Amino acid sequence: MKFPHLRSGGLAGMFFLLGLLPGQCAAADSAKTARQVVDAMLEHEFTAEKSTRMFLYVSEERSERTGGHLWTERVAETQAGKIRMLIAEDGQPLTGERAAAERARLNNIAQHPEAFEKTAAAVKNDEKHAREMLSMLPKAFVLDGMREDGGFLRIEFRPDPAYVPQSLEERVIHGMTGSMLIDEQALRLHRIDGRLPEDVSIGYGLVATIHAGSNFSTTRSCEYEDEWKTVALDADVTGRVIFLKSIAKKQHAIHRNFEPLPDTISVPQAVAELLK
Repeated sequence: MKFPHLRSGGLAGMFFLLGLLPGQCAAADSAKTARQVVDAMLEHEFTAEKSTRMFLYVSEERSERTGGHLWTERVAETQAGKIRMLIAEDGQPLTGERAAAERARLNNIAQHPEAFEKTAAAVKNDEKHAREMLSMLPKAFVLDGMREDGGFLRIEFRPDPAYVPQSLEERVIHGMTGSMLIDEQALRLHRIDGRLPEDVSIGYGLVATIHAGSNFSTTRSCEYEDEWKTVALDADVTGRVIFLKSIAKKQHAIHRNFEPLPDTISVPQAVAELLK
C-alpha cells in the first residue's frame, strides 16, 4: 500500500496487516497499568516479528479481490512472500480448465521466482505500515478501561488530542477509537478492533474523506506450538479520494489448519507443496 498516494483499498490493507505479524507464546510479566501492558505487548510483538518460521494454511476469504465470491485457498509462506492456490469458489472445488489454469499459474511462479519476489515486496511494505500503526498505540492514543475479559485483558483506546499526526496515514489512524484484547500470560495481541466515530477529512475533504463507521478487526491466536497466527480479518472502509473516486473496501477472511514448512523453503519448493 502507498497511502500517501491514496490508492483505493490501501487503507483497509494497512489495518488487515495488523494481523500478519508473526509471534511466539512467551511468558508474561505482571503489569499494573494499561500503558505498561501495551508497552510489554509491543516488545513481545516486535521481538517475535523476527521469527523465520514458515507455515502452510487454508484461507477462506470474501472481498473485492475475490469478486465478492468466497475463495478457499491454500497459502504457503516463504521468506519472499505468501503464495496462494485457489482450490474452491463458493464451496465448489475448482475443476476442468479453471483448475488447470491455476496450476499453470503456480508453475509459472516456480519457473520465475524473481518476478514473484518483486510483486511480494509491496506486501512487505504494507507490513511495515502495520508495525508503524502498532507503535502509535502508546504515543498517539489514550489507553484506559483495562479490565479482565474472558481470560484476556481488554484495553480501550481513543485519540490523544495532544498528539499531532505526522502524515496523512497517521491522520486516519489517529481518528480511530476501539479496544484490544491482550493475552494475560503471553502478553500477545489477541484481537484489535477500531472504528472511526466521525469522518476524517484530508485537505478539507478535497483530497480524501474516510467516512464515519469505517471499521476493522483482527483476531490472532497461538495456533501451532508457540507461534501466534492471524485467524480472522474483517474490514469495512468507505469514503472517497481526490476527483470524488469512491472507496468501498470490505473483507472477511478466516485462516485455519496451520502446518509448519521448512524455514528456508524456496518459492519453487513452496509451489510444489501447494500442488501436492
